[in-house]
Amino acid sequence: MLICSVSLFASSHREAPLISNDPLADNTDVYAFKSPDDPNTITIIANYIPFESPEGGPNYYNFGPNVRYEIHIKNKTTTAGDDITYRFTFSSINEDPTTFFNIRLGKQNLKTTYKCEKSTDGGQSFQVIVAAGTVPPNNIGPRSIEGKTVGLETDYNTLMQGAIATATSGEKVFCGPVDDPFFVDLAGAFDVGNFRPEGNTTNAPKDGLNRFNVHTIALKVPVSMLQKDGKGMSQAANILDPEYVIGVWASASRQMIKTLYSAGDVGYDGEYVQVSRLGMPLTNEAIIPIGMKDRWNSVTPYNGNDLQFAKYFTNPELALYMDDSQFGGAVPSLNALRIQTKSLSSFDFRNGKPGLFGLKGNAALDGTALSEAAFGGVLLPDNASPRAVDLLPIFYTGVPNLIPYQLATGKNNNPLAKGKPFIHNFLPTLGDMLRLNMAVPATPRDDPKFSSLGLVQAAVLGITDPAYNTTTDLQWIPNMDGFPNGRRLEDDVTTIELQAVSGVVLAAVGLFYDDATPTAPVSPQLLSVLTFNSGPTKNDTELKSAFPYVASPWRGFDYPEKARF
Repeated sequence: MLICSVSLFASSHREAPLISNDPLADNTDVYAFKSPDDPNTITIIANYIPFESPEGGPNYYNFGPNVRYEIHIKNKTTTAGDDITYRFTFSSINEDPTTFFNIRLGKQNLKTTYKCEKSTDGGQSFQVIVAAGTVPPNNIGPRSIEGKTVGLETDYNTLMQGAIATATSGEKVFCGPVDDPFFVDLAGAFDVGNFRPEGNTTNAPKDGLNRFNVHTIALKVPVSMLQKDGKGMSQAANILDPEYVIGVWASASRQMIKTLYSAGDVGYDGEYVQVSRLGMPLTNEAIIPIGMKDRWNSVTPYNGNDLQFAKYFTNPELALYMDDSQFGGAVPSLNALRIQTKSLSSFDFRNGKPGLFGLKGNAALDGTALSEAAFGGVLLPDNASPRAVDLLPIFYTGVPNLIPYQLATGKNNNPLAKGKPFIHNFLPTLGDMLRLNMAVPATPRDDPKFSSLGLVQAAVLGITDPAYNTTTDLQWIPNMDGFPNGRRLEDDVTTIELQAVSGVVLAAVGLFYDDATPTAPVSPQLLSVLTFNSGPTKNDTELKSAFPYVASPWRGFDYPEKARF
């Protein structure tokens, strides 16, 4: 019993040792974005079960009947834990246990339904809002799905649409298998950062998640249901209204005791224990060291739990491979990414260096986020935590619309001057979660300025595009709704996070790269960072234009070679 309970303390795609042995509870990705076809709603997606091969019969992957899946939402700083929790539990039946097929003669084995419960009092009580939701079967093949007599005699899109439920409280809900929308050169990433940029003809990048499926839990929720005071979009003061910020994370939990009986039966007992969690993408995969990964999965982002991991953000390991005085020369695939060592001739942001700490307590910081009266204690903690000023808030607090966190537009080479607002998703809970300002309008997916680089591209437009850089007034810039202000399905989070580690956010707010001059802040080094990509830059198949937006799952029977390679 002790072994079983310890083994459960273990997100993303097999990112921690213990959870890699429990795929049904492995939370792979979380997304939160303004619904592109409905400005009054937010879509939240939590994906589970990595690397589902569509051919994986006869026992296809499915939600675990003994796993508690939860989506957590924070919209207040005055409460200790969740402000809204959605809990999903699943159960399956066999309609025809006499066959080894998953689907035969119109009957389905492992036919799965779910119950969705909602709490608005910190998990003290739950109300059922979907009593018997339907999970579509795996997309096995044409005979099983569309086949007359032997199959279900319908097309798969109809099955997906028919599985969208409307909760008694008004949310749209979908649970089921889908194409994994994440894209990344996994082989390159974990070969010590040996990324292969898109366009590389000698060693082309490969999307390690190409043609794999996941199981998704998707919610489409009215903004008024998520906003802390019940306000709708029409009541927002402006497109960066701080009252419209939410934090989102997801988890999976199992009971502490698993018992195996000689007859092949399995029993579960005891309290539920969190075994997987995910908020910001790639935190546990690429920031938390291997010796702490299982612990990270076992705690919530509340009550100061995540402060024990803060040092991995203020001095990130990846930065060592972007620093020629450390290991930069050994990882040529990251040559385009170099961190400021003498920004504005003064400030060194390499690991262990002072960063902006030399300004701590200076009267020049008065009225800024860096002053001691504001957040200087967190953002400038000591003289050896340089990235507490940019990476830590991105992951742990969100970024406020305060000096210096405004675009360099209008600053005249003074980062401490007022600039152009472009983000405010500040929710200072000091815990890892995906933060989204719901007041920011969605960028139409057919907008010629839509970009998978999300907020990085919004910053580029705000600094360089005459449509936006002639004023320091707040105005909508395309991709202000992109990662790390929430996360859209299209966002290339791997490239964005690598650019962030290399100091692109510092450059955006006026702490330019070493080769910049007052007359040429958009320097060759900045352009090198902005044109870097980590490999695949989009998903392997087209996303849907309507909820749940993720693509239908790959079909096991079909195997287009171009999809794999």
